[in-house]
Amino acid sequence: TFQTNIVTELKNWKLNLVQHHKLQMRQEKEKHDTQVKQLQNEIENLKELLHTYEISVSRKDEVINNLTQALEKQKGRVELMRKFTLWRIQHVKAKQEEYAIRMADKHFQTALMKKVWAAWRSVSEERWKEKVARACQLRAEDICVQLTNDFEAKIAELTATLEQTKAEILRLHSERDQYEDTMKKAFMRGVCALNLEAMTMFQSK
Repeated sequence: TFQTNIVTELKNWKLNLVQHHKLQMRQEKEKHDTQVKQLQNEIENLKELLHTYEISVSRKDEVINNLTQALEKQKGRVELMRKFTLWRIQHVKAKQEEYAIRMADKHFQTALMKKVWAAWRSVSEERWKEKVARACQLRAEDICVQLTNDFEAKIAELTATLEQTKAEILRLHSERDQYEDTMKKAFMRGVCALNLEAMTMFQSK
């Protein structure tokens, strides 16, 4: 009958609709699963990248600590050499102003280096981006190389001044020895003259 056909048609339409819906749900689920896997892969990659950054930051901090300790030791040695040199050349007034300028430049470079390290450390603790980290690292390395060269040049200069002062001291010692020898000879001549005069007087009596 017509009513039976309509009911049958409605059942078929409903069945098709349900199957279509199931198909769409299955497709959506597969799509969702794919997206979830992609996101999980991205999360794993980001975790590895973060771990790499943490290792890099740790290594950079270790390098900074080593450089800081080395520079502190170097600073101590330079300070001792400075005091020793000042003691040696305290009478050389012509070089006092030049030495003060060198010391001021050294302190300025040291303060600048500390400021750069403080800024670099602050940026590293905030997990800066890769480009900023690379730029800061290159800048810090350039400054460290420049400061190392400056310290080496200043140490060489102080060493040369020390050698010059030693040579001056040796010259003064030599002059003093010659002077003492001259005085001894003059004294001996005076004694001999007195002895001769005394003998003459005794003989005349």
